[in-house]
Amino acid sequence: MSRHNFAIPDGISGDRADTVISSMLGMSRTKVQEALQSGFIKINGKSALPNTRVYSEDWVVADFSEVIREVQIVPAKVENLSVIYEDNDIVVIDKPSGIASHPSLGWDGFDVLGALAERGVSIATSGASERQGIVQRLDVGTSGCMVVAKSEYAYSHLKDQFRKRSVSKTYHALVQGRLDPSEGSIDAPIARHPQHDYKFAVMAGGRDALTHYVTLEAMSYGSLVEVQLETGRTHQIRVHFSALKHPCIGDEMYGADPTLSQKLGLTHQWLHALRLEIIHPLTGEQLSFHSPYPDDLKKALETLRTL
Repeated sequence: MSRHNFAIPDGISGDRADTVISSMLGMSRTKVQEALQSGFIKINGKSALPNTRVYSEDWVVADFSEVIREVQIVPAKVENLSVIYEDNDIVVIDKPSGIASHPSLGWDGFDVLGALAERGVSIATSGASERQGIVQRLDVGTSGCMVVAKSEYAYSHLKDQFRKRSVSKTYHALVQGRLDPSEGSIDAPIARHPQHDYKFAVMAGGRDALTHYVTLEAMSYGSLVEVQLETGRTHQIRVHFSALKHPCIGDEMYGADPTLSQKLGLTHQWLHALRLEIIHPLTGEQLSFHSPYPDDLKKALETLRTL
């Protein structure tokens, strides 16, 4: 693969970027989606998402020279990843930070699907092979509860629950400063950052994003907040609190103070998926799962209380 430069032909108006580009280049839609998500495809000089609409005469620059490769699930032992619950249809894990949800272009570290494959967990669903069973994703630096579908019926049912926003997702975050008001909602659209391929930002015209929060503890240099999401946009919590000028502590990508991060021994954002509540796809039972803080987050919180 190499670098491609081309204009969207006449007659195309408002179709999805991933569909149009994959058709024009004769590539799988999955690979084009991965390249768009990773910022390797620009439309009119700007990064785009798979569902970005393209129009006649839009200019596309796609560089696959070093990044397009077969993305495969590689079984790998991840010691600190634990299984909270498993049956024939779903598996719920306690994901540590530093682990991706699934393999992708540009990521050469451990991932959840590889860890489950090493443990002999069988996942058989539709969708791209490297994303089988994935109905939600946690950022690499975020720890906590995550559900993966094992059967096709569970995959379809859980995707529908997330789409309809009937899943309850509760996070705890340690953010800089004191929030005023101490509780509330952040209703602000999110889109890919116009200058940084791997970042997102609150932007007019972005996808709707709604975050609810309440302060649990206010300290001199930060606040422990409980967060509930109604939407699940990429980096949503991190972007929303950064927009309020209260970034997650340790999240230097979104403006966190590096000196404070160093004092607390943090190399990633203090953000944890504490609880996950879903309806079991087959039994209809309401299930609730909980993940305690990992040691590095506990230590950072304890240290912050003393500053």
